[in-house]
Amino acid sequence: ELAASVVESDVEVDRMEVEIEEECLKMLALYQPVAVDLRFITAVIKLNSDLERIGDLAVNIAEHAAWLAVHEPLTVPAGIRNMSEIALRMLKSALDALVNMNTSLAAEICAQDDTLDSLNREMFQDVEDRIRRDPDKVEALIRILSISRHLERVGDHATNIAEDVVYMTQGTIVRHRPADLPDVKRSSAPQ
Repeated sequence: ELAASVVESDVEVDRMEVEIEEECLKMLALYQPVAVDLRFITAVIKLNSDLERIGDLAVNIAEHAAWLAVHEPLTVPAGIRNMSEIALRMLKSALDALVNMNTSLAAEICAQDDTLDSLNREMFQDVEDRIRRDPDKVEALIRILSISRHLERVGDHATNIAEDVVYMTQGTIVRHRPADLPDVKRSSAPQ
């Protein structure tokens, strides 16, 4: 039932994404913003897309969970719970960083992404080992692996949002340059 409610809510998330994008485009066309305002609108367009994609990933996870719930019981690896907690914490922190324009929090989120990536690699190895031991459960285990990958992608999108917070507040593009993150100015207000 919970999985079904996640799938159903995706329609609303998709609708809101289109609505927000249309409003941003309208602001660009009508007001021709510059400097901080232009950075803000540009970043909102990007993070809006990240949030919609997170919704899609939640649907994918829910569909796998619904399948797992009605098939032969399988012990879900502990790493999945750990990954889900980290991914959710990263997403909540990214949204907090956005609301508060907090670059320090944004930098912390980007650092957590490496942990989630590492856990995803460990999950791959764990699932591979379990498939060798119990090949009859290959479909369920592949679904677990897919959930792991989706959680890792949620972390990637949370990181994108955090990077956009840095861009909005400081005008610095830090994507693909993780070494820049520790050096971002630690202001919490737009410049």
